[in-house]
Amino acid sequence: MKIYINIRGLFLLFSMVLLSSQLSAQAEKAKTVYKFDIKEEIGPPVWRTTKKALEEAKSLNADYILIHMNTYGGRMDAADSIRTVLMQFPIPTFVFIDNNAASAGALIAIACDSIYMRPGGSIGAATVVNQTGEEVADKYQSYMRSLMRSTAEAKGRDPEIAQAMVDPRIEIKNVIDSGSVLTFTVNEAIKHDFCEGKAENIKEVLKLAGIKEYKIVEQTLKPIDHVIGFLINPVISGVLIMIIIGGIYFELQSPGLGFPSAASIIAALLYFAPLYLEGLAANWEILLFILGLALIAVEVFAIPGFGVAGILGIILVVTGLTLSMVDTLQFEGQYNNMDQLIKALFIVIISIFIALVSSIKLSHNILTSKSFGHLALASTQEASKGYTSSDQRYMGLEESIGEAYTDLRPVGKIKIGDEIYDASALTGYIEKGNKIKVVKYETTQLFVIKEEE
Repeated sequence: MKIYINIRGLFLLFSMVLLSSQLSAQAEKAKTVYKFDIKEEIGPPVWRTTKKALEEAKSLNADYILIHMNTYGGRMDAADSIRTVLMQFPIPTFVFIDNNAASAGALIAIACDSIYMRPGGSIGAATVVNQTGEEVADKYQSYMRSLMRSTAEAKGRDPEIAQAMVDPRIEIKNVIDSGSVLTFTVNEAIKHDFCEGKAENIKEVLKLAGIKEYKIVEQTLKPIDHVIGFLINPVISGVLIMIIIGGIYFELQSPGLGFPSAASIIAALLYFAPLYLEGLAANWEILLFILGLALIAVEVFAIPGFGVAGILGIILVVTGLTLSMVDTLQFEGQYNNMDQLIKALFIVIISIFIALVSSIKLSHNILTSKSFGHLALASTQEASKGYTSSDQRYMGLEESIGEAYTDLRPVGKIKIGDEIYDASALTGYIEKGNKIKVVKYETTQLFVIKEEE
C-alpha cells in the first residue's frame, strides 16, 4: 500500500511539474512583438505611420515594439513628435538600426528603450541642416541639442555624448575631438552605452533582448494609407495649393469655362481631405478657407473695386490653408509648434506666388499659341485693305463728357453721345450712370474720372 501511495504521489508531482512547464512555455509563446519600418526620409508621412503603428500595437496588447530603421534623417518637427510619443509609450520599444540612423533618425533611436545595430551601421550626425545641406541658425541647433540631451537623460544614456552628435564644438575625452560632429560605429556605440548589441537581423535582435518565444506582427499599410501619406507630403501640398489658386485665377479670367474651377475644386478636396482625416485640419479651418473664397467672389462680382472684403478674403484663404497643415492644438513644445506654423505659412505663400506668376504666364502663352489662337485676334488689319487707325478718333475724345454705361472697376464701358467705348477709371471705381470726363488716351485705352455734378 505504501509503495502504491508513493508511486501515486510521484505521478501527481510529475504531472504538476509538466503542467507548470507547459504553462510557462505558453506564457512565453504569448509574447507579441509589433514591428514597423522607418526606412525613408522622416516627415509627416512617417509621423502618420508611426502613430498608426503604435495605436495598432496597443489594440493588439503587444508586449514589445520593434522599429526597423534605416534613414538619413529628415524634418526635425516630425522627429520630435515621434520622439515624444515613443518616450511616453507604455510598451517597451526596441530599434534595430539596419545601417543608418542619422540626424533626426538618431533622435528617434535614442528615444527607444533599447538600441541594436547591424555590423557596419552608424548613429549620430544630428546637426540641423536646410534642404541644401547647410547648417541652419544656432537657435535651431540649440533646440536640437536640448532634444538630444533630454532624450538621452530620460533613457539613461550620456547626455553630453548625445549633444556632441549635434554640436561640433563639444569635446569629450576619449570620445570626440572639438571641431567635428559625433557619429558612432556599432562598436563605439556599444562601448559608450548607446547600443545594447550587434545583430545581423531581427531574429538576432530578439535573441539578444532575451525574448525566446515570440510572435511578430508587422504593420501592413493599405493602399489608402500610401495615398494619404503621399498627399500630406509638404511638396505635394504646395502643388495642390498652386492648382487651387491657378484654377481660381483662370476661372476669374474666363467665367463659365468650367475646367479651371473643376481642377481647383478637386485640388482643394485632395488638399483638405487627408489633412482632415489625420486630425490636422479642423472644421473651422476649412470654413475659414471657404469664407475667404466667398469674400473674394463678392468683391470681384458684386462690389466695385477691391477693398476690405477682398483683402479679408485673401487673409482668410491663406490662414485656412496654413492652419490646416499643422496641429495648432498640440502645445507639447511651444517653439516646435510655432516652427511648424512658420514653415506651413512659408509653403502657402510661396505656392500662391508661384501659382499666380505661372497662371499669368500660361494664360499669355495659351492666347498666343497656334492651338488656342482662335481665342484671340491674330489677323493683321492692313491700311491697304481699308483699315485705319482709331488713335486720332480716340484722342479727339479727350475732355469729352459722357456717362458710365457699366460699372468701371476699374475697367468697363462708357457712353459718349450715341457711341459706346471701352474705358478705365483713372482712380477708384465709378458706378453705372455716373457722369464721366475723358482725361486722356494712352496705350490704346481711354482713361476717365467721375465728373462732379
